[in-house]
Amino acid sequence: MPKLIQTPETTYRVHFQDCDMLGHLNNARYFDYFLNAREDHTTEHYQLNMGEIAREQKAGWVITKHHISYLKPARQGARVRILSQLIHFDNSNLVLEMQMRSDDGLRLLALLWSEMTFVSMPAGTRTDHSNAMMDLLEQLDVDAVNYDPDGFDERVKEVRQQLKKQRRNAGSDE
Repeated sequence: MPKLIQTPETTYRVHFQDCDMLGHLNNARYFDYFLNAREDHTTEHYQLNMGEIAREQKAGWVITKHHISYLKPARQGARVRILSQLIHFDNSNLVLEMQMRSDDGLRLLALLWSEMTFVSMPAGTRTDHSNAMMDLLEQLDVDAVNYDPDGFDERVKEVRQQLKKQRRNAGSDE
């Protein structure tokens, strides 16, 4: 089996109706862009359909917490690059990191951690991932990200420094 892409990315255009009066992507709409991108990534790269999983397993993931940092505005009409990756999981939880970057991928616009719990339906009680799902999560977990539940701000700083170094190496550090 070929190695799965751990950090897929998608490019989106920021639409007028999603922006505030300053022409910036509305803060609440970042979540839609991030979660829609992740759904696209799981469908395209892992052949996972969240609705089918919910129907077949009578369980699904619910978001329990978000950490988000808005760093630079995503402007109306601009193209943005959204990356998503699994940075932590256990028997019934997972943490996704999603980054919104400039179209060239060299500037971090926003970073989101979404913590999710797998719950049975309709009871809404925590349940364990199946063995097959645990195997998939093991393949998708990005070891290079050292997850610390209290380390969100440090992670933002780390990604910004990585991108700054990339810009400098490309000769475009502004």
